[in-house]
Amino acid sequence: MQLRIVSYNIHRAIGIDRRFRLDRIVSILDHVQPDVALLQEVDSGAPRSGGLDLARELAGLLGYAYYAVGHNVNLRKGRYGNATLSRFPILRERNIDLTVDSRKRRGCQHTRIEARKPTGRAHIIEVFNLHLGLSARERQRQISLLRHSREFMDLDQAHACLVGGDFNDWRSQLRPIFTEELGFQCATSRGDDRKYPLRTFPAFSPTGGLDKIFFRGKFRLLEARTCHLRISRVASDHLPVIVDFELQ
Repeated sequence: MQLRIVSYNIHRAIGIDRRFRLDRIVSILDHVQPDVALLQEVDSGAPRSGGLDLARELAGLLGYAYYAVGHNVNLRKGRYGNATLSRFPILRERNIDLTVDSRKRRGCQHTRIEARKPTGRAHIIEVFNLHLGLSARERQRQISLLRHSREFMDLDQAHACLVGGDFNDWRSQLRPIFTEELGFQCATSRGDDRKYPLRTFPAFSPTGGLDKIFFRGKFRLLEARTCHLRISRVASDHLPVIVDFELQ
C-alpha cells in the first residue's frame, strides 16, 4: 500500500504578498493529492483569515472525510495551531503541549490513523504533527517533552510512526536525536549521505530545511521532494514537503 504524506506550514493562508488567499493553498494541496496532510499555522476564527475555521474549510473543499485540529495560540480574537487532514479514519487525537516556560505556546498534535485501501488490510499509523520554537535550547526541551509523552513512550519501535512539521531547525541539530536515539530515518534529506535537508524556507528562494518528516516502523521510502508549482512560491512563506511511502 502506498501512502503520500505532506507537511506544510500554510502561514494562515497569507502569502508573501500579505494577501489572505485560501484558494492558493487549496490549489497546491489539490495538485499534490496527499493521503495525509500535516499543516501548521492554521487559523480558526481570526479576523486576519476572514474568521474562518481553516481546517474545516480545507477539509471540505478538498474532500477530506477526516480532520483534527490542535490549537496552541489564543489571539485577541480567534486562535491557531496545527491541523491534520486525512483520507482515512482518525481513531484517536490529542494535542501534546510543548510549551517551554513563558515562551510562545507550541504543540504537537497526535493522531492515530487507520489507513486502508478498499481491498487491502488496515494499517495503524501513529502521526505526530508539530511546530517547534525559534531557539535551539527551546527546541531541545520540546523534543524531550514529546519523547516523554504518554503517546510517544507507549509506542513500539516496530510500529508505523511519522513525526513531521515545522521544526524551525536551521542547522539540523535535532536530526541525531531522531536518527541515533529514537530509531527514525529522515525522509526529507538529500545527498549521497542524506545529511542535507530539502530546502523549504523562505518559499520564494529557499535556503533552510525547516520542514521535515521522520519515519520508523513499517515504511519504505519511495520519494521525497518539495512542491515546484509557481503558486507555492507565494502562497505561504514555506514550501510543502511531499513524501511517498510504501507501507509494508
